[in-house]
Amino acid sequence: MDVNDLLTEIYDRLPDLVRAAVDGLSPAELRRSPAPGGNPVGWLVWHLTRIQDHHVADLLGTEQVWTSGDWAARFGLDPDPNDTGYGHTPQRVASVRPDSSRALVDYYDAVAGRTRMFLAGLRPADLDRVVDEAWDPPVTLGVRLVSVADDGLQHAGQAGYVRGLLRAG
Repeated sequence: MDVNDLLTEIYDRLPDLVRAAVDGLSPAELRRSPAPGGNPVGWLVWHLTRIQDHHVADLLGTEQVWTSGDWAARFGLDPDPNDTGYGHTPQRVASVRPDSSRALVDYYDAVAGRTRMFLAGLRPADLDRVVDEAWDPPVTLGVRLVSVADDGLQHAGQAGYVRGLLRAG
């Protein structure tokens, strides 16, 4: 298996997880916290998508999907390219208000499509390129891609768990 196939395999698991987490949930269910201070399904899926969008756009040196259309309006937010959900307080989490599960799926699909094209063009040597020198050791492209996939898979799992809590109660 080559590096493109391996990375594509990891990232191609996310769309089904995103759909399974949000399918059939109403806007109110997408925004419902499982407990005080807990993150709702809608925020978790929005956040994992924002992280992927933010980081892949940075790697490509292009505009984020988030700022290139009316995505922010579908979530009740401003199109701030730096707002990825990192460090959100419970009040800020509550301000992420997806208008539907379709908004989450459509945004994720747009981001995932761009990520897939990026991954298809990678060569093994590309993975050693340093993309962030703010860390010690500096972060390579390979490490960044694994980190984004890991974050996405963890948050998708959390969203699926919260969905189960919503439907059980």
